[in-house]
Amino acid sequence: MKGIFSLLGFFLLTGSLVAQKSVTSINKGWKFSKTTIPQKASDWESIDLPHTWNKEDVTDDIPGYYRGVGYYRKQLYIDKLKKDQQLNLLFEGANQVATIFVNGKKAGEHIGGYASFYIPITNLVQPGKQNEITVSVDNAYHQDIPPLTADFTFYGGIYRDVWLVKTEPVHFSTKEDTKGVYISTPIVDAQRAVLKVKASIEIPENDNAAYLFTSILKDAKGNIVHKASTPIRQVFARSDSNYEQELTLSNPNLWSPEKPYLYRLTTEITNIKTGKLLDQVVQPIGFRWFRFDPEKGFELNGKPYKLVGTSRHQDFKGMGNALPDRFARNDIALLKKMGGNFLRVAHYPQDPSILEACDSLGILTSVEIPVVNEITTTKKFFDNCMAMQLQMIRQHYNHTSVIIWCYMNEVLLKPHYTNDKDKQNLYFKEINKLAKSLDSLTRKTDLSRYTMMAHHGDYNKYKEVGLVDIPMIVGWNLYSGWYGGKLPDFPVFLDSFHARHPQKIVVVSEYGADADPRISSMSPVRFDKSVEYTTKFHQFYISAMLKRPFVAASMIWNLADFNSETRNETMPHINNKGLMEWDRTPKDPYYLYQALLSDKPVLKILGFPNKVLIEDNINKKSASTITQVATNLMEVELFMNGKSLGKKQPIEGLAEWKVQLSNGNNRLFVSGKKNNQTVSDAFLLNSQIVPKHFQDIKQFTELNILLGSNRYITDADKLVWIPTPIYEPGGWGVVGGKPFKIPNNNRLPYGTDKNIIGTDDDPVYQTQQVGIKMYKLDLPKGNYELVLHFAELLGGSVKELPYNLNDPERIEPKGKRIFNVYVNKQLLLDNFDIAAQYGTATAVKKTTNITITNDSGIEIVFESIEGEPVLNALQVKKID
Repeated sequence: MKGIFSLLGFFLLTGSLVAQKSVTSINKGWKFSKTTIPQKASDWESIDLPHTWNKEDVTDDIPGYYRGVGYYRKQLYIDKLKKDQQLNLLFEGANQVATIFVNGKKAGEHIGGYASFYIPITNLVQPGKQNEITVSVDNAYHQDIPPLTADFTFYGGIYRDVWLVKTEPVHFSTKEDTKGVYISTPIVDAQRAVLKVKASIEIPENDNAAYLFTSILKDAKGNIVHKASTPIRQVFARSDSNYEQELTLSNPNLWSPEKPYLYRLTTEITNIKTGKLLDQVVQPIGFRWFRFDPEKGFELNGKPYKLVGTSRHQDFKGMGNALPDRFARNDIALLKKMGGNFLRVAHYPQDPSILEACDSLGILTSVEIPVVNEITTTKKFFDNCMAMQLQMIRQHYNHTSVIIWCYMNEVLLKPHYTNDKDKQNLYFKEINKLAKSLDSLTRKTDLSRYTMMAHHGDYNKYKEVGLVDIPMIVGWNLYSGWYGGKLPDFPVFLDSFHARHPQKIVVVSEYGADADPRISSMSPVRFDKSVEYTTKFHQFYISAMLKRPFVAASMIWNLADFNSETRNETMPHINNKGLMEWDRTPKDPYYLYQALLSDKPVLKILGFPNKVLIEDNINKKSASTITQVATNLMEVELFMNGKSLGKKQPIEGLAEWKVQLSNGNNRLFVSGKKNNQTVSDAFLLNSQIVPKHFQDIKQFTELNILLGSNRYITDADKLVWIPTPIYEPGGWGVVGGKPFKIPNNNRLPYGTDKNIIGTDDDPVYQTQQVGIKMYKLDLPKGNYELVLHFAELLGGSVKELPYNLNDPERIEPKGKRIFNVYVNKQLLLDNFDIAAQYGTATAVKKTTNITITNDSGIEIVFESIEGEPVLNALQVKKID
């Protein structure tokens, strides 16, 4: 041993020889084919990874998207290998069953779309030659593989990075699909930190050489603060063994979201005789301690700490889920800029770059496996769930940011056997069994983190099945005031649960409301999809949680809009609950949270999507609207065109003024001070004030009018559509009828949520006036283009999403209606039957030109032949 340590001292002074391990990206130069393996090389599509085959069909009007097999192929030159060197392919993610072939022979298979995995290929390659790698990836539904159903799209493909990993015969093990090194910090306080390193090292059998396992801890400046070395020798007839080391550090720099201080740990294997560095793993590590308390919430480094953040899905507009790493890092930077300190990585483990960014930027996290909505009671499903949980923990074990492991989300949302209580009780017992097994596995595998399940708001059901008692933390996904109920129901639920379970740690694991960025309302209501209602929703929810210390964490659903192919609503195939749009453009609620959470000065004039307003009755040259400002300043002052509209003190992050807009440019300017620093924001709005009466109008250009609606729409061409008034002589408006409302629907205030075929501007067609008698516009003489917009909104069976808790599957009566349409007494549409001629929920446009020679204006008359006439929207435009 004396000789060994003398040699060790020599290597510490002179440095080790260069490592032989190599990790090389092989993302470039792949071929792809969907459904079949082409016989001709020219039939393969050239692509680079990451790649998905679903980025386009998940947004079209055809229901469903391709779920099946896709094939990938690559010619890969392999250098000549030295004796006992090993090759692996490392896939960071392929959804969801991947089968890998090398030179026509099967190399391996992986089940599950959200974990990384290694495929050994040493014995299948021909060194010094081109080798053919073929991968089949299948994202088809499989009853034994979670997720079975969910409110997100199950994209297919090799959608994360792929690497070629070459190792020396002696190396850190990849058998658990990890780097082979596990780091924990069992003791941390302000005076001392203990770091434990556990390494799984592969050594060929009958290898009698001596090796050195070394751990080197460096501070953020690169200074070595601790080092430990352990001589090792393969003395067993097995190929891998576990080795442990312990490092102690005095007065550690602590990691927190405000100061995410990271040390760097390097673990190495060297040959003691030659000094050759055989393998090396370098990873950041932070020192922090934390605890959850059922009464006080969360504590970090010994201090109370409110966790406020979001969940995240991994897709992006135009790219699906096949994203370069920079997109993940940018998302975490945007969350940090908002003032968030927590991320629920939901509903599946995501790209490694996510947690790397959370570590470095200071975002605490939970991570979960994709057991969503329901389970299958097969042994294979059970085994796959257990394997996914173990893979997740092992692969992300070393991340400082991770404090919670999750394993089920709303698993009682789609209960099986609703007509057979005996079978249903057996099904519930299987869920309970799986939950207990996953929880037990998690606690056994990781002693330092907490376990969590997320439930939807049916307390009685989860309590009855026994799921409330199993995890360390109960997460509630609550949407009172959105899918059902009212906003005040939210704090009532929280207080009731805490009173019943005072010893249970509770978090709000989801809450949110859709905000279609094209939709605005002067009088927002539940489910109108307006940004204004969503801002109000979030203001209410976050205020309620901040007032309750026992609510340890607030997890907004979601960081950004994401694709959910089965959704319809105002923006088909998109869940609009994000604080940002699908392309990461922030919405108004993002700035509200920034005002409430950020320690930097925040002052932001919120949105102005409505550039067209109807004039007020009193002042016919202007129109009033509400201006909101998000701010964390004590007092702010708003100016309109240089004139002060007064000072306001914000209430829960928002200050409001009623402003009068005039035709043309309106400059809004708001300012305030924080710490003697002046902060300001400005907004230039070119507004159009539409007259209620036309008799004094000098110039008319156009009107875009919605019927049966109380909201404003900005369409793809940036045209602003405004809700119609009731007709008054000399003006314009609807005569007769009422707004369309779905029969027996408790959710939508008006209109439908169907996907309207043939348009990207669904909200324009999703409302209508039913039983309309006439539409009049008392325009002056001239030439006009008139466009009438129709869509039949009734008819067919509509399968409600399970999240719409108060609305079961609905069967709508057929929208049987036949009517004539006359424009200025001239027949425009004869025996018009929308459903028969065009089908249900299909956009229809009818255009005509009109010349007004006197002051009679435009009169559109609807004559019923059968049923009630309808009109969804209309446009009128002055032409030369």
